Amino acid sequence: MKAVVQRVQRGGVSVGEETLAEIQEGVVILLGVSPQDDEAVARKLAEKIARMRIFPDENRKMNISLLDISGEALVIPQFTLFADTRRGHRPSFTDAGPPEIAEPLSTYFAECLRALGIPTGEGKFGAHMVVEIINDGPVTISLEM
Repeated sequence: MKAVVQRVQRGGVSVGEETLAEIQEGVVILLGVSPQDDEAVARKLAEKIARMRIFPDENRKMNISLLDISGEALVIPQFTLFADTRRGHRPSFTDAGPPEIAEPLSTYFAECLRALGIPTGEGKFGAHMVVEIINDGPVTISLEM
């Protein structure tokens, strides 16, 4: 499982004219699932992100977690995180998890964040989404489990 975590002032996701979710201060998580991933990996990654100290304390040092600030999360399923660009000019996505694995694990990952007390919005798996990300910092961190 791969995640790109971006600290945001606000974020949102829509499909067509429908707004699916909007968040205020927190993180936007671009989430990629591999065929080998399972619920244990999703839970571990959710816990890591929730406790990762990427928000500034009173001294402007990154020392406070998403849980500490009562922040929000927006999870965007993104198979393109598994792009293989080693050959040619067209990326291959054969390392990405198939929809029957990736979709339920993306949903489970978001549920894990909610279970930790983090208000969490989600993008729509397999849809063409418009994602609004108002970065803060900017702080962008790549994680892989």
